[in-house]
Parts: sequence; structure tokens; C-alpha cells
Amino acid sequence: MKAMVYKSTGSWYIVKNAAGETFNARIKGIFKNQGITSTNPIAVGDEVEIETENENEKTVTITTIYDRRNYIARSSPHHRMHHHIVASNLDQTLLFATLRDPKTSNGFIDRFLVSGEAYHIPAIIVFNKADIYRQKEMDKFEAWKDTYESCGYKVVLASIVSNLGIDEVKELLDNKKTLLSGHSGVGKSTFINAIFPKLNLRTSDVSGWSGKGMHTTTFAEMYDLLNDGKIIDTPGVKEFGLVDISKQELSHYFPEMRARINDCQYNNCIHFNEPGCAVKQGLETGEISEDRYVSYLSLMESIKENNY
Repeated sequence: MKAMVYKSTGSWYIVKNAAGETFNARIKGIFKNQGITSTNPIAVGDEVEIETENENEKTVTITTIYDRRNYIARSSPHHRMHHHIVASNLDQTLLFATLRDPKTSNGFIDRFLVSGEAYHIPAIIVFNKADIYRQKEMDKFEAWKDTYESCGYKVVLASIVSNLGIDEVKELLDNKKTLLSGHSGVGKSTFINAIFPKLNLRTSDVSGWSGKGMHTTTFAEMYDLLNDGKIIDTPGVKEFGLVDISKQELSHYFPEMRARINDCQYNNCIHFNEPGCAVKQGLETGEISEDRYVSYLSLMESIKENNY
């Protein structure tokens, strides 16, 4: 019987079949020895084959993992040389960011976007909590909106208090399987509860002394929405470490750089100080954002440190 993984707790899984029946599932030990290099052999969103165990019809064994259409992975928080599959078989990702309480850096945003580009998954950025933004945050939002939209990304300004962006985000989730991500405290679960109150996702406040969010979601979990949509809620992440991306590949995952790579003088140009670099020329003319280029340099350095 075919099913889809809705929740992973590391050793046990919750799966649902096409009839909407849910089961507690575990895997055969053989999966751990099939050359799967991630820290989790099965991820939320995976399509699997299950067999019912005799002693309990609601407990099943996962016997097969079907090939993934795509997936999002990040470096393991416990071991940088290992990677953790966040979710699989996605139609899009939606990153919640905030410009204060807590502040999301453009470096974090760019790391997430690069990961989506690497696995060919479209990304949307939602700048949440707009009701607490002062003029300086609104100015920053407008600048970042111009930057990311010029790279081809959808950007939404949102606030539950101001009833801003709610309908737009809801429409974006229709008929799609969407991964939700962001730092803890950016209002991801609160926002989704406002759109789909029946989900009743756990929420938390921002820590007063640190200005950072406190974790509430412990494991990734998928929820069914109306209009055939699905969302995968994920634990808040402090950083999004890249995996399996080389220095030579990195610029291919910045759309504004990718459009200029063929115009560089050298085929192996990594856009530092090489002569005839079309990317550096785009930086000088303002066609490439200085913030995005700084993120690129930072990511290049992290790849060097981790020997990818």
C-alpha cells in the first residue's frame, strides 16, 4: 500500500494513504545501509510503500522509499559534514522573515534561496510582522523587495494585526505542497493559524533578553489544507548550512549571476578578482546588489572551510 510521510520523529513516522487513513510506521533496518548519506533516511513528503503488521493494523512497516522528485537539505546541526533532508517532493518553499523582533539577515535569506535554487524549488519570501516596522524597516523592506524581485523571487509584506498579505499567501498555498521555514519567532505558526485556524499550530513569543525566537516546532510535520494544498511546518532554524555545493557551482544558484556567467572572460571564473568578470561588472553598474554579492562571498568562504 502506498502512503505519504506526514511526520518524522527520528525513529517513528506518521504516514497517510490515499484514503486518508493514518498509521504509525517504522522502517526496516536495511534502509540504514543502502548508501543514504543523510542523517534521516526518510523525510516528510516522501512517498513510501507500507505493509501492515499483524499484531496491530494501525502500525505498519515502511518497506520501500520511492524516488524523490526533489528535496531541501541543510547541513546537520550536530555534524557539518552530514546533511539532513528537511522535506521532499515540494512544489515551492515559503520563507518567513522579519526585519525586527527578531531580525532576519539577508545572509540567512540568501542561504535559503541558494538551497532552493540548487534543488530547483521555487521560493517565496514573506516579510512578516509589518505592523511593528518603523520607517527604517520599511525603507529596508522596499530595498530588499526590489533586490529579490529583480532576481525573480516573489516577495510579500504581511501582518496579522493589519490583515495584510493574508489572502495573498493563502492563494499562493492553494494546490501546492509548500515547505515553511524561518527563524524561531518570526510568526510563521501564528500566521498560518490565522489563515487556517483548525490547524492550531503551536506558537511562541520572542525572548525578551535575546530578541530571538524560542523553538516550538520540534519535528517537521505536514498538514492538509483546503483546495488540495499541503504545508510542511518545520522547526525554527538558526542557520541554514549548505550541502553538496562546490565553489564553482555557487554562482549558478544566484539567478542574477547565472544570467551573466557566460559573458565572463574565463570559463572557471569565480567572480573574485578575475579580469573580464561579467558579475563584477554587474556589481559596478548596480545590476547586482552589493548585499547579494557579500552573501556570495560569505558562502564561498563557508564552502572553503567545510571542504565541499
